[in-house]
Amino acid sequence: MAKYESKIKQVPYSQGAVYAKLSDLTNLSVIKDRIDDPNVQAQLPADKIDEVRKAVSQMEFTADTVSAPAGPIGTIAVKIVDREPEKCVKFTSTNSPVSFKLWIQVLPTSPTASKLKVTIDADLNFFMKQVVGSHLEKGVDKFADMLAMIPYE
Repeated sequence: MAKYESKIKQVPYSQGAVYAKLSDLTNLSVIKDRIDDPNVQAQLPADKIDEVRKAVSQMEFTADTVSAPAGPIGTIAVKIVDREPEKCVKFTSTNSPVSFKLWIQVLPTSPTASKLKVTIDADLNFFMKQVVGSHLEKGVDKFADMLAMIPYE
């Protein structure tokens, strides 16, 4: 197993608000609406905006699962396997060429703000770790950035 952790991200919403949104994955469908936001697009390479827009539009959300297209390997899905109220949501892959676990930790910094961290633990052999390790390291941080931008109102 190979573990990758994001940097800690500050979120201008309470721990309870962040947890409530992240513990019900249907709430994350707001990313479909936000992909056309100029602030979000400014964080993407210009030549990738249409590709990201297409991928995001194909994402599917239920209360416990989210699935997304992953190019030639098909669709990757994750499922919530544990909820620790207001502190942590744990996921596992359900349809992925690489088995992994992911968790999102949320801690309060004040009554109206919190911080979050994303961790992924992937079942990678030595060769795969060399090939995709740096991409997972960057990806987990970008995922945390995306979560920090969601409106948790």
